[in-house]
Amino acid sequence: MVGLASPAEAATSATATYVQKSDWGTGFEGGWTITNTGTTALSSWTVEWDFPSGTAVGSAWDADVTGSGNHWTAKNLGWNGTIAPGAGISFGFNGTGTGSPTGCTLNGASCDGGGSVPGDNPPSAPGTPTASDITDTSAKLSWSAATDDNGVKNYDVLRDGAKVATVTTTTYSDTGLAKGTDYSYTVQARDTADQTGPVSAPVAVRTTGTTDPGPGPGTGDKVNLGYFTEWGVYGRNYHVKNLVTSGSAEKITHINYAFGNVQGGKCTIGDAYADYDKAYTADQAVDGVADTWDQPLRGNFNQLRKLKARYPDIKVLWSFGGWTWSGGFGEAAQNPAAFAQSCYDLVEDPRWADVFDGIDIDWEYPNDCGLTCDTSGPDALKNLSSALRTKFGSDNLVTAAITADGSDGGKIDAADYAGASAHLDWYNVMTYDFFGAWDAKGPTAPHSPLNAYDGIPLDGFNSAAAIAKLKAKGVPASKLLLGIGFYGRGWTGVTQAEPGGTATGAAPGTYEAGIEDYKVLKNSCPATGTVAGTAYAHCGTNWWSYDTPATITSKMAWANSQDLGGAFFWEFSGDTANGELVSAMDSGLN
Repeated sequence: MVGLASPAEAATSATATYVQKSDWGTGFEGGWTITNTGTTALSSWTVEWDFPSGTAVGSAWDADVTGSGNHWTAKNLGWNGTIAPGAGISFGFNGTGTGSPTGCTLNGASCDGGGSVPGDNPPSAPGTPTASDITDTSAKLSWSAATDDNGVKNYDVLRDGAKVATVTTTTYSDTGLAKGTDYSYTVQARDTADQTGPVSAPVAVRTTGTTDPGPGPGTGDKVNLGYFTEWGVYGRNYHVKNLVTSGSAEKITHINYAFGNVQGGKCTIGDAYADYDKAYTADQAVDGVADTWDQPLRGNFNQLRKLKARYPDIKVLWSFGGWTWSGGFGEAAQNPAAFAQSCYDLVEDPRWADVFDGIDIDWEYPNDCGLTCDTSGPDALKNLSSALRTKFGSDNLVTAAITADGSDGGKIDAADYAGASAHLDWYNVMTYDFFGAWDAKGPTAPHSPLNAYDGIPLDGFNSAAAIAKLKAKGVPASKLLLGIGFYGRGWTGVTQAEPGGTATGAAPGTYEAGIEDYKVLKNSCPATGTVAGTAYAHCGTNWWSYDTPATITSKMAWANSQDLGGAFFWEFSGDTANGELVSAMDSGLN
């Protein structure tokens, strides 16, 4: 007898695979991939599944997802219904709850491509797995058998929604795991006709050991933090992959991603294209894998995610504000709780929550003048910091970049930096840009002097004075990071080689007059002397000051002698292709 295929068997040449991409406790990001395993194109697709009570779909993308009770249906949109042989389409969604999908069908047939057999029921769900013999890299799973009217043939073991093994027994030992890592396992039975039943309830497994030192540095460890600028991917052609090729990723502890904007009293996106939309080719990507047009996250955020997968000890903070975008902090200070909530919602957005380990605010300057003048009062920074800590909690880093103006009555005196520090993990003290060609006629002076010297143009404008003042106000030394600029500042029209000369204006620079990257200056205008722990150079009529590996080494020794929490730098793209400044900081701190 020759039987006709039922409609449920018509889609046996396609599969649908589920994976949970991230989990933030109260919710998760899930996704399905439909793959055409046949020889003819699919013209449309519908995926259906059940979630247990308490688990539901929220917002979805690249599919029309609807629910009825615990049953969910996803249909293709107008532009992604056709799937060529061998090709695949993915869609995703944000969910609430903790359950896993069961009873999946694709165009009416089993999602594993096995189809359904008239008169033959699929197997039942196996029992919830139990875990034993858990080590740094392995775990043993056991479960009670499923039942089937014609017999169970084998079991698929799924780790975080993806199949990792098919076994004929009711036990499986999974190996090659990462230590100190959370996994979720389910099991699905397959009968003699290759029909699959619903997946079991999940069991959570955490391997022993740890690769995660927590959000902050360990006891006795020094922070070596670098700023990565979102706009660097344009004219500077500097990408996250450069941290790997330069060797810098092996020598840093933290990255500040700069900048998010502050508008209307809220944290907002800075550059959406650079942040999460720019597509990377395989040769540009950290892992050598090109972005696809339909993946849910691209841009710098996805590359940072890949960097963290390769270097799991690196922590990434999203920095908000900066010189140009500090104007919004005054309004934020009027309602600190609302500001903190907006920042948390953005930093912990499910699309990239796993990328960031905290938040940094760069307010230039609280209750004082920067690009604009602020009159929020001396408690504004403390109130804002307190609200951020309350919202982000102890499992996230909360830090701030602050002034290094150590003069009497200067910017450090304008705000309660000691009070705010109680709520912060550390301060990035911007001990650079003390002097520059905004004073067009000079006198020439190092822009990042470590200490005072005879003839320094302004009292209190040096690193030692700033650190001493912050300590005296009650900020712990361990919460202070010394700032290093990976660039120089310079004047032109200078005849005097030593500091203190007159000038006619700003020296020419690649991107802006009066400023140039170290990687350029080390060759175009090599150092001719040092003053106050900083190198300077006189070439032709140009005069520059900048830090070199030698001066950075001495500054790191000074930071250690002061028991500071470490150091940071602005910013990665100013360094050489082999990361010699980052190396000097790493060696000097350790």
